[in-house]
Amino acid sequence: MSKPDELLVDVATLVESGHTNQMSLTVVAGGAVITGRLAPESVWRQRVSEVLADSARLSDFSAVFTGTTCAEKPPTHLHFHVARILQGTVGIPETGGMYRVAIDDVSAWTLGDFSYSDH
Repeated sequence: MSKPDELLVDVATLVESGHTNQMSLTVVAGGAVITGRLAPESVWRQRVSEVLADSARLSDFSAVFTGTTCAEKPPTHLHFHVARILQGTVGIPETGGMYRVAIDDVSAWTLGDFSYSDH
């Protein structure tokens, strides 16, 4: 989007202020369909940091995600937790991933997450 959808920014702002990860959202960005739950950026960063810290090969990158965020500006990104990229009838990864999507890149969205089948 050349101009961010104000309603989507409002949803992201509410997620950020409530520190909840229960808002389900599906977006189309760059041709990919991503579905899952939104999390506040601080919660998302903490979880990514923990995952990296537990990795023998990637633990050095953990500290990059412990930075602070500016809560006074409107959000510029959506932070998905337990999310999947839909590819046909399959959600990738099966267990859910952590995705950061620029709001400017979202061309369509809807509340809720889409079901998928891996059968």
